[in-house]
Amino acid sequence: MSTFTTVELIGAPTDIGASVRGAGMGPDALRVADIAGTLSRLGFEIVDRGNLAGPATPWTEPANGLRHLDEVVTWNRSVYAAVDHALAAGHLPLLMGGDHCLAVGSISAIAWHARRRGKKLRVLWLDAHSDVNTERTSPSGNIHGMPVACLLGHGPEALSGWSGEAAALEHDAIRFLGIRSVDAEEKAAIRALGLNVFDMRHIDEHGMRTTMTEALQDIDEGTHLHVSFDLDCLDPDYAPGVGTGVRGGPTWREMQLCMEMIADTGRLASLDVVELNPALDVRNRTAEVAVELIESLFGKSTLVR
Repeated sequence: MSTFTTVELIGAPTDIGASVRGAGMGPDALRVADIAGTLSRLGFEIVDRGNLAGPATPWTEPANGLRHLDEVVTWNRSVYAAVDHALAAGHLPLLMGGDHCLAVGSISAIAWHARRRGKKLRVLWLDAHSDVNTERTSPSGNIHGMPVACLLGHGPEALSGWSGEAAALEHDAIRFLGIRSVDAEEKAAIRALGLNVFDMRHIDEHGMRTTMTEALQDIDEGTHLHVSFDLDCLDPDYAPGVGTGVRGGPTWREMQLCMEMIADTGRLASLDVVELNPALDVRNRTAEVAVELIESLFGKSTLVR
């Protein structure tokens, strides 16, 4: 159960960093799936800030290895300001994307607050992809494949250093779960940076319980725990409404255990939910699954534990 009493919903309806259209409809799909009512029934006060505004996606070709850089910066500045405002008010910010490039703004704001409050920041990156490409390595130039590089201080200059430090995250502050699609040059970067990656082979060999015990081992009362939840982390059999689905991900039940174990720490302090694409979904099923998993993340359990 989170120590926060108020959850602030922040919609960022854009596919500015993505490869396909549709992620901009994600925030309202989560609202249709009753994210506010679900969390309210768990006892949280809900503040819905509505949707941020920003530039339309021009769908132009990459320039210098980056697609839509100026628009991505504008959207992330809005996200940064909204997350900063929520944290300053003592609320738990829940960013509803939108694509995963938006994590640059949200986690940069979170890193700034954590440092000011003397908190140790830990980020769980739930994703099929590692998102550590840069403009030099990305095959597509799509910035939703680059937010981790930006947060580690290795991305384009316009998206780095927002937290007041060269890197918003130290390499050991982020743990990846569910990874199963990594570009060749990303593999080299993961090794060079010494990143903690619990890929699908690790989950297959050790199970979700042991994996989560490892991922959460240094979470304590001095930790700000942030979850960046890309819905393509789930197997597409359970979550078809994503732009870049990859077969072989965690099952619904495995993800429930993941969320329940995060909730058990009592340290959840901020959340991104991204890459929900209703245009590719089946009767809003992926949004409904997302809300079920978020409910567990915020403390719902079958029995009193």
